[in-house]
Amino acid sequence: MFLLFAYNAIIFASTPGNYIPDAVVTSFEIPSSGAILNITWNILFILIGICILYIEILKSTRATYQALIDHLLSLVVFVIFLVELIVLKEMGSATFLILTLLSLIDVIAGFTVSLSTARRDISIGG
Repeated sequence: MFLLFAYNAIIFASTPGNYIPDAVVTSFEIPSSGAILNITWNILFILIGICILYIEILKSTRATYQALIDHLLSLVVFVIFLVELIVLKEMGSATFLILTLLSLIDVIAGFTVSLSTARRDISIGG
C-alpha cells in the first residue's frame, strides 16, 4: 500500500517539464568496471517493491486471523493497482506494470503459503 501511495504522489507531483520518476536519486561507481550506476526513482520503487514482497510473503506464513486480513488488504491493493494501470494515463509505464505484477504475486503467494500451511496443520485419523 505504501508503494501505491508513494508512486501516485510522485507521478501527480510531476510536471510536464520535470518528470520526477526519471530523476536520478543517487549514483555510484562500480569498482570492478568503473561504470557509473544511476538509481532513478523508477528503479528505487522496483527495488523497494521487491523487498516489501519478501516481507509480505514472510508474513503470510502466520496462520492467524490477522493473516487473513493481510491477504484481503493485499487483494484490495492489487485491484487498485490494476484499475489505475488500466484507467489512468499517468500510470501507463513499465515501472507501474512491474509494481502491479509484484502486487499480484503478493496476493497469489500469500494465499498459496497460507493454504499450504493450513493443509499441514490438519491431521486425519488417530
